[in-house]
Amino acid sequence: MAAAAAAAAAEKPVAVRRAEELVEREMGGRDASHDAAHALRVRDLALSLAAEEGLSAPGRLLTVELAALLHDVGDYKYTKNNVEDMSVVEKFLEEVGLEEWQKDDIVSIIKGMGFKNEISKKSIAEPTLEFAIVQDADRLDAIGAIGDTAGIARCFTYGGSKNSTLHDPRILPRDNLSKEKYMSKEEKQTSINHFHEKLFKLKDMMKTEAGKRRAEKRHKFMEDFVAEFYEEWSGRA
Repeated sequence: MAAAAAAAAAEKPVAVRRAEELVEREMGGRDASHDAAHALRVRDLALSLAAEEGLSAPGRLLTVELAALLHDVGDYKYTKNNVEDMSVVEKFLEEVGLEEWQKDDIVSIIKGMGFKNEISKKSIAEPTLEFAIVQDADRLDAIGAIGDTAGIARCFTYGGSKNSTLHDPRILPRDNLSKEKYMSKEEKQTSINHFHEKLFKLKDMMKTEAGKRRAEKRHKFMEDFVAEFYEEWSGRA
């Protein structure tokens, strides 16, 4: 087994191996909602979606893999000033010696793929297939359940790390969220409201056909979970 793992690692491009190491180093100490395992799952999902979408050119697949691995390294939720920090990623891309166009594509994907950008109408108007694949992969990991995806588990894990309340009937989900409201750390919110404010919306925001197909099952799983949650909360179940 060890020999097989070593052989598989040796077949990976150097940039991918180093990206995996960077992810483990930069994200390894985070809560489990946005840790290194999340980045690795998104990478695996992205490569699987790419295969379904017929993307096979090695250079384009490398763009997908690196963007998926690195997409949360500078996540604003884990910075002191609540601002996305791309400096570590940009330095890494310089060091591994990628073509200029490829560095630009990876940075563009990472900067534009977040939910906060789409609700602000600043997402890429006509995304490339690489962009759509990485974004869909990240969103698939935000819906469903641990194992199939990590959506439900990640939602409550992140909420717990921020001392969020599970549910408070007096705090209603927010409608028509702006980017600023979505990113704010000031307004008190609950973990269950995150399903209504974001997670239930992701199915209809998928951009690839492969992503849309997979999202259907995961969305239904979340709907059933939230319905059961309210039943148990109210004592009816």
